[in-house]
Amino acid sequence: MAESPEEVAVLVQRVVKDIRNAFQRNPHIDEIGLIPCPEARYNRSPIVLVENKLGVESWCVKFLLPYVHNKLLLYRQRKQWLNKDELIDITCTLLLLNPDFTTAWNVRKELILSGTLNPLKDLHLGKLALTKFPKSPETWIHRRWVLQQLIQENSLPSLATKGNLGAAPVERIHRLVQEEMNVCSEAAGRYPSNYNAWSHRIWVLQHLAKLTVKVLLDELSSTKCWVSMHVSDHSGFHYRQFLLNSLIHRTVTDNNTLVQNQMVNEQNPSLRKEEESAETEATCAEEQSVDLPRRLDEEMELCSELIDNYPGHETLWCHRRCVFYLQQHLSNKLPLVGAVVSSVDSSDESLNNSHRSPAASHMAQAMDVDGLNESSSKQGYTQETKRLKRAPVQDSLGPEMEYRFVDKVLSTCRDVDQARFATAYRKWLVTFLGQ
Repeated sequence: MAESPEEVAVLVQRVVKDIRNAFQRNPHIDEIGLIPCPEARYNRSPIVLVENKLGVESWCVKFLLPYVHNKLLLYRQRKQWLNKDELIDITCTLLLLNPDFTTAWNVRKELILSGTLNPLKDLHLGKLALTKFPKSPETWIHRRWVLQQLIQENSLPSLATKGNLGAAPVERIHRLVQEEMNVCSEAAGRYPSNYNAWSHRIWVLQHLAKLTVKVLLDELSSTKCWVSMHVSDHSGFHYRQFLLNSLIHRTVTDNNTLVQNQMVNEQNPSLRKEEESAETEATCAEEQSVDLPRRLDEEMELCSELIDNYPGHETLWCHRRCVFYLQQHLSNKLPLVGAVVSSVDSSDESLNNSHRSPAASHMAQAMDVDGLNESSSKQGYTQETKRLKRAPVQDSLGPEMEYRFVDKVLSTCRDVDQARFATAYRKWLVTFLGQ
């Protein structure tokens, strides 16, 4: 076992070199992990490469991590010089063991901006780090920065293979979006309620996929199975709420635009055809064909099925509130062609700021009303406040079905939590509908 500083330095340099050689031998490594090994039993490298899995024996971490950490800090303090290859190797080793070390990511940002480091390699490094640390916020933040560089600096052609350099930009972006979706799905499966992963997924939809209707529908379909197997994952169901809300906003916005264009064309018949491209017509036709009420009904059916099969999960009842509100909002707001809605493309700042239209603000208020919430009475919660939070008079068909569903659950369930959540949902219905 190495103990002196000289022996530690030799050991660490060998391990860093072994990690670099492992990536050179197999550039398709897709997972990293620690191998429980308190002591070095054999005189061999602690780096183990089996198929596409890279393992690090745990005994060497206590020597490896402090050494590369201090060496990088000395470089940042201009007390020690490191060439570009050494910086790449040291930061790679450090981030595989501690991906939340911001300084290492910043060094790699500088290497990317100088043209020394391929940004796609950083995407791969971040993907590997997320297999061991799926919630690492610094990794997700750096990943978004790299994606922005790929877009802003027109680096997307580098995504194409040598045999397909002429691929269309749309196709390259589509492949990039699919890769990010896969990374998010794997990270969400490794860590429950992985808010960072689902927030990144929303960011990708907003900035790369541009919230197109096709992508939104594909995401609704692809995440259905996932949420069915993770019924307590609030972040996963919140993502589906974002998808449904985005579909409504996209459809309402484009319908308003279409009506305005028709009015302009009626006033200027000569400009009717010339200013419309084939792509715009196809997009409008696609978005008009979306049956939003049916999508919401299917989501409500999924929610009912999961509540029946997996009793006692509050996440499902919270999701049902949101879907029911969207149903009522759609039935009231969609026929109003002149309704003012916020643009989906303007909601790029954060997850919490996305789609903050007046209707969304009303939704936030309505979702706050809970008959079992004791804090409301402490804050002077009055009947007048309840009245102000009520929605307009709704169609009786939807509420009646909800009341029947709650009565059915209460009459058949034996789970205490299920009964408590169903009672809270019924009280919310009464308050929200004003009945």
